[in-house]
Amino acid sequence: MPDLNTFAKTIIEYSCSVQAGENVLILAEGLEAKPLVLELVREIYRAGANPFFEMLDTDVQKAFISGCNERQMETFSEISLHKLQQMQALIVISALESPEKYADIPLEQMSLFNRYYMQRCFYAYGVTNTKWIYLKYPTQGMAKLFGQSQETFEQYYFAVCTLDYAKISSAMDQLTALFQKTDRVRILADGTDLSFSIRGIPAQKSDGRNGLPDGEVFTAPVRNSANGVISFNCPLYFRGQLLEEIRLVFENGKVVEASANDSARLNQILDLDENARYLGEFALSVNNRITKPMKDILFDEKIGGSLHLALGNAYITTDNGNHSSIHMDIVQIQRPEFGGGEVWFDDVLIRKDGKFVLDALRALDELL
Repeated sequence: MPDLNTFAKTIIEYSCSVQAGENVLILAEGLEAKPLVLELVREIYRAGANPFFEMLDTDVQKAFISGCNERQMETFSEISLHKLQQMQALIVISALESPEKYADIPLEQMSLFNRYYMQRCFYAYGVTNTKWIYLKYPTQGMAKLFGQSQETFEQYYFAVCTLDYAKISSAMDQLTALFQKTDRVRILADGTDLSFSIRGIPAQKSDGRNGLPDGEVFTAPVRNSANGVISFNCPLYFRGQLLEEIRLVFENGKVVEASANDSARLNQILDLDENARYLGEFALSVNNRITKPMKDILFDEKIGGSLHLALGNAYITTDNGNHSSIHMDIVQIQRPEFGGGEVWFDDVLIRKDGKFVLDALRALDELL
């Protein structure tokens, strides 16, 4: 295992910038994350701050979500929100044994959990009121999913999570500024010709402060602006189910046709609420240490030379008014080995086959 103390120090000092006297909550989903939680607790004390923690057994959490009712989940969210309101920083660690862990929980039950807990506590409060970060822990299940030994995967994990984020942050400023002044976006690729507006929606860079690994600039499309078709070439697990070959057709912002390897499942997800068929995020990703999919969205959505759209909920910091019980990121990789593609901002080509063509943005392709 690489130096967990150095990793914990990066999270506490850089990502969360923990100060003396602050309260910091570590929320770990999965018991394999214990070594990192230990190091984080020690590092928080070294910073003169106060650590708090929750270690969630995923079997217990699965049983809890599967049987909960709405009133119970509302009470659970009130308790969780009260605790979160005492914190200045929040560290969320996912250490699922398998991406299929929650696959057999009914979608309606997961929606209760997401609406009352994720939306109310994490998105509506934590994202705007704490110094927060979300990360995965390199579990045995993740290594198996990626087709590597535990030791090899851990080396890869820490390599992609430990970029010089201060350097990449500076390089992303130019791209963030371009997002801010752009109206029309057009995406072209095999099976793809999609246009939408991002005018008036804030843009934000992800530079290692809210997620590890990181490396993207994101905003949200104007809610009713998307028209056309897009085909995605990156598989994903969503709530435990593998979805591949996703193809979406948009009319005035809404998905009017959706297909995949399991079209019925995809459409069931998109019918969970009235806003699930609208977009809540658009992003260009620049982490060039991540080069191929591993079926884990936290990694795949950062693949260098890729873009992603999210169906459903918009982040409060880049709010387009679309609020939903889902936030489903779907990735299109545009590097040549994945079929190539183009991204246009206001009729100007800014990226082709995963490489930026504007001089002001070329530095982003060189960061490793």
